[in-house]
Amino acid sequence: MLKAVLFDMDGVIVDTEPLHHKAYQQMFSKVGIEVSSSMYEGFTGQSTYDICKQLCSHFELKQNPQELVQLKRDFFTKLFFEDDDLQLINGVEQLIKNYFDNGLTLILASSASMFTINNVMKRFNLDPYFSEKLSGADLKASKPHPEIFINAAKAARVLQNECFVIEDSTNGIKAAKGAGIFCVAYKSEHSKNQDYTLADMVISDYNEISFDRIKSTFN
Repeated sequence: MLKAVLFDMDGVIVDTEPLHHKAYQQMFSKVGIEVSSSMYEGFTGQSTYDICKQLCSHFELKQNPQELVQLKRDFFTKLFFEDDDLQLINGVEQLIKNYFDNGLTLILASSASMFTINNVMKRFNLDPYFSEKLSGADLKASKPHPEIFINAAKAARVLQNECFVIEDSTNGIKAAKGAGIFCVAYKSEHSKNQDYTLADMVISDYNEISFDRIKSTFN
């Protein structure tokens, strides 16, 4: 029986990718590095700290990872409050309300920092619908490690077969499957070159997983 839904945030609830991309590019420019498109795409689903660790190592930067994290966060925060590109994914607000009204427990499980999570939840007034918010930045290992979804299922007080994950990235899908949880992949126009083959279901419209349509999968 379906009891809970575990949501990723970036690319699933809100389209922060254009803002993250701008913030990362500003940070790259600030520290004087050029990051290829293929390298940048490989970062999808990872925490900012893990990404900055890789950058410091790969480019042998004099800055430490936390300095890069702060630079990127400062750029992102400015964009967050000034850039009109930030919008909810089409149909997700209705989906969240649909699940909530049908008694499902909703958990947010994102690689984003809690700072970013709280800003998004506040801006779009989504806090009332979510029982818990988990940040991968607070964990020992980020996606594709399954820890965040294992913890999310525990936070929802459900078994792995009583919930499912909505993800849009290769790393997120691997994390969900590593946790032994059914995974719905949302094929986003903003998630370039992601691999959906491990997902149990691939969708491009949230109407496809409304409560009435998805509940029979867990009966």
